[in-house]
Amino acid sequence: MTSPLVFRRETHLRALKIALVVGTILAAINHGDAILEASMTTTAWVKVLLTFCVPYGVSWYSAVQAERRAPAKG
Repeated sequence: MTSPLVFRRETHLRALKIALVVGTILAAINHGDAILEASMTTTAWVKVLLTFCVPYGVSWYSAVQAERRAPAKG
């Protein structure tokens, strides 16, 4: 059964913010030289996109799992 936690707007927004920060840092580390030299290929841009998807997915998944395991409030 799919939990409504997976659809919570707050969870997705938090994951997006984390992905933007972490993804930017990782993209700069891994592709910064190519971006600055304007020598990025289509394949490299796809890798940059995936660089942002990974921290988003990890953050979203861990937030959902933490909410599931948290004691009931009230």
